[in-house]
Amino acid sequence: MLENIRAALSASVTTKAMTAQPSSNTRLSAEVWPSPRSPVSTAWADIANGAAKSWLWIALAFQDTKLRYRGSVLGPFWLTISTVVMVASMGVIYSTLFNISLSSYLPHLAIGLILWGYISAAISEGCQTFLSAEGTIQTVPLPYSVHTYRTVFRNLIVLAHSVVIIPLVLLIFQIPVSWRVLEIAPALILYAINGVWISIFFGMLSARYRDVPPIVTNFTQVLFFLTPVIYPASLLGEWHAVADLNPAFAAIDVVRAPLLDVATSTYSWPMLLFTTVAGSLGTFLIFARFRERIAYWT
Repeated sequence: MLENIRAALSASVTTKAMTAQPSSNTRLSAEVWPSPRSPVSTAWADIANGAAKSWLWIALAFQDTKLRYRGSVLGPFWLTISTVVMVASMGVIYSTLFNISLSSYLPHLAIGLILWGYISAAISEGCQTFLSAEGTIQTVPLPYSVHTYRTVFRNLIVLAHSVVIIPLVLLIFQIPVSWRVLEIAPALILYAINGVWISIFFGMLSARYRDVPPIVTNFTQVLFFLTPVIYPASLLGEWHAVADLNPAFAAIDVVRAPLLDVATSTYSWPMLLFTTVAGSLGTFLIFARFRERIAYWT
């Protein structure tokens, strides 16, 4: 009987001690599992960590370019050749239609078509940013922004192959190059920034809704004719607002005008800066909100 009483008292003391102090397992669990991060901080960390892995997305972009033209002798320079043929054929016809001298119209057309090629590629290939990396996203834990930087850098590589035409055109038609050509540097930086948010936005939208890519393709074709690429903006007359409020024309004008040593449109730089800031901020908020769902959408 006495032994039973002692056992009961001992069990009571042990129970009180256990309820008074947290167990070591509870303390360890609190240390191992920190509080979850906010979606905004997680999205920002994704963008920063992806940028830090530049060695990876640069290598992947070069690999994509090589694979796209695998077996070809000239590779990406086929784009350069096709651009030259298009500029030469269109320049002769449209200079007559617009009653503009060939020496002033051909450089305008050449630069416009080259820059439009980058803009249209940024939009159309941006739709495939996450869809084309479906296998990688579902198997390798990489920041989603790596696939975005890969797409943007790949488009910049293609642009670099076409840009070699511009010095030849300026030299042939004896267009002087002034210090205004330095304006191209900040413009190209904005090109890259806009390429990032365009790839993220359309990439997420296309991953969620598979009808988006063909819709965007049709929209891009319409945008080409609404943008003064093959015709001067001065021909719009009272419809000049079509160019002033067109971000695509702003992106082309801030590069083409300094190269041709003509005045940049009054609205080009403000419109391009506004598009960059508004697009980047809006896309970042969307990316923070739906980032965790990308893997399920692809």
